[in-house]
Amino acid sequence: MSGITLYDYWRSSASYRVRLALAVKGLEYRTHPVNLLVGAHKAAPHLQRNPQAFVPVMEIEGVELTQSLAIIDYLEERFPTPALLPEDFLERAQVRALAHALAVDIHPVCNLSIVKEIALLSDAGDEAKKAWMQRHIRRGLCAFEKLLERGKPGRFCFKDRIGLADIVLLPQIYNADRWSAERSDLPLICGIVERLQQEEVLQAAAPREPLGTTTH
Repeated sequence: MSGITLYDYWRSSASYRVRLALAVKGLEYRTHPVNLLVGAHKAAPHLQRNPQAFVPVMEIEGVELTQSLAIIDYLEERFPTPALLPEDFLERAQVRALAHALAVDIHPVCNLSIVKEIALLSDAGDEAKKAWMQRHIRRGLCAFEKLLERGKPGRFCFKDRIGLADIVLLPQIYNADRWSAERSDLPLICGIVERLQQEEVLQAAAPREPLGTTTH
């Protein structure tokens, strides 16, 4: 389908999730970079798209959608194949729980705007910010590993098909590795991530610094 525009920032894990969902669904889209480093997300044009000043925003059929998980829910309902969620209701809840453990419980705590506020209040330096990231990401990933252990992992987070939990995990690991958060002792996560990174369909969605507006 044409006519999808994604307003995103290349290093945003929330944007990365949506790019992965679009890749799995095989949907073409146009990227409009929103440079967070220069404050483009706080400028009037983007605030009109999203008053929260967050990325991503996905424009489709004349409507601008916000919040990455809500955007992915829309894509799953609007373009149901290939599916990101199982058919069984209980299994769908289990997969959503895995995804939320990452997107809801790790990502917000490690949002750079939160860490910046804490650094200002505590007069902490770069090493303290790095330690904050490492501590909270590590704690969340250890819990996620245990959730995987008691769930139904296969080649991926849930059995053998790429799903919602996987497209949330991969961006979180990108962040973890950026901040050197230890994860080598988490075998299920490491194995799943290695297999995901080998999937050609996902590689095009990986973070790359943009040279300008591009079409995928």
